[in-house]
Amino acid sequence: MAVNRIAGIEFNVAASCAVRSYREKLMDQPVPDVSENDVVRVVRRDFSPQQFGTVMAILNEYGTEEWQRECHRVRLAALKLAKGNLAAVRRQIDIAKLDYRDVLAPAEYPDYMGMVPPSGKTDESDRRKIILSDWDQYQAWLKKE
Repeated sequence: MAVNRIAGIEFNVAASCAVRSYREKLMDQPVPDVSENDVVRVVRRDFSPQQFGTVMAILNEYGTEEWQRECHRVRLAALKLAKGNLAAVRRQIDIAKLDYRDVLAPAEYPDYMGMVPPSGKTDESDRRKIILSDWDQYQAWLKKE
């Protein structure tokens, strides 16, 4: 297990958090390519300096198990859904530890999840618009200062 130090605070990064380079072939939706630096930047943006260590510790609870995939992406999804609320970060990480898809889907594909039926059967142009809208809103959130 690697130990990182940011702003004088040590935290562990599980080896299973290695960036995964695969893309889901069955899904034609864009997949964010994010890093630990993105996670740290969003925590600093959305939480007070006094909360930084606590938030990072909660986020780093995800990724300690072999099956917990795409750590940075899942941690960012939890942050997005939490909207700056510490208790919500805890809730989202607890959900992710059970099934990371339950955090990724509503964070990255909110309109798609609500507007496209599970069968995926919808007008292709409408489906593409929804996918692009989800991507645009995620990128806007991620890049926000």
